[in-house]
Amino acid sequence: MGQMTLSDISEKMRDIDFTMLFTHAPNGQLAGRPMSNNRDVDYDGDSWFFALESASAVQEIAADPNVALSFAGSKGLLGKPPIFISVQGRGELIRDKARFVEHWDKDLERWFEQGVDTPGLVLIHVQASRIHYWDGEDEGEIAV
Repeated sequence: MGQMTLSDISEKMRDIDFTMLFTHAPNGQLAGRPMSNNRDVDYDGDSWFFALESASAVQEIAADPNVALSFAGSKGLLGKPPIFISVQGRGELIRDKARFVEHWDKDLERWFEQGVDTPGLVLIHVQASRIHYWDGEDEGEIAV
């Protein structure tokens, strides 16, 4: 097993913009959708995503906060080996505008034209409990 730290994982995640967020659908199956981490990857086990209240991910996290994230880095990016990261954790729904501002990136206005004032805006906070990684040469697990 590998010896990566959260700091090592954070560094490798800087080149990955999109993750797949997995929730539990009402029928019990896993439901996944792409989410942008907006380069908010000073990673300490917390991930932050914006969505609308009406999104299935928001409804599913409200019903069952157990979630997973899947990250895949590009092969050979800047001479680095590929990285694959699987995160298990709990999702929390935040509706506090002050918290929106902390994690807002102007690029998000492509999807949320009114910025942090977008009606129905929700911040999804995923707090990791387990991280498993494969980097093309090694694999390991980090308990958070």
